[in-house]
Amino acid sequence: MMNWNLENSILREYYEGCEYGGSCKYIGDNIIRKNFICGTDEAGRGPLAGDVYAAAVILPHGLEIEGLADSKLLSPKRREKLYDIITEKALAYSIASASIDEIDRINILNAALLAMKRAVATLSIKPDFVLIDGHIVRGFDDYNTLGIVKGDAKSPNIAAASILAKVARDRYMRELNEMYPLYHFERNKGYPTHEHIFRLQTFGECPVHRKSFLKNILSEDFQTQIRVEELQEKV
Repeated sequence: MMNWNLENSILREYYEGCEYGGSCKYIGDNIIRKNFICGTDEAGRGPLAGDVYAAAVILPHGLEIEGLADSKLLSPKRREKLYDIITEKALAYSIASASIDEIDRINILNAALLAMKRAVATLSIKPDFVLIDGHIVRGFDDYNTLGIVKGDAKSPNIAAASILAKVARDRYMRELNEMYPLYHFERNKGYPTHEHIFRLQTFGECPVHRKSFLKNILSEDFQTQIRVEELQEKV
């Protein structure tokens, strides 16, 4: 069971400074009274196609959810089940995204931060403190913030956000698969698998591919481990 040690340490240390690591900005002292700590995380920084997604979650402090963990450690079936539990139990949650065009225009890191900022900004409750997965927290000037490396393994709020973002993006990629079945997005979710790269080199890019990610892939002679004839039979 994931513990609340990180959130508890923030409540204890708030007036004395953030000693856990990362970066803090102080804009008020109401966190002790309200306990509205939010976690935010993204999904989809690495894929060659599709939007990048993010979620923000405020769980009731101390809530125990069986099986809650970093979304990358969970099966798709388990993530779907936890998605329903989190959306039912959360005090507030929000899911947002940054578009393919924004990824190509401002780069994937800034787009992921933008998606997380949008998720936090659209919560029905304004958080007193925002825990961000990773060490970069720029763009959250209106909030007290703390960046946590591997935060989805340390904070229930971040872990919950990682699950919502991952499930939402996987559902979105299944929708894209209906539009562009040649690329098997329902299987690879846009990530650069051998199969996906082969299909890119065979059929070229489609409108949902990230052009800024394809410059090397489409110009290099990648070696695939999947037999060409097996792929051709599936086209």
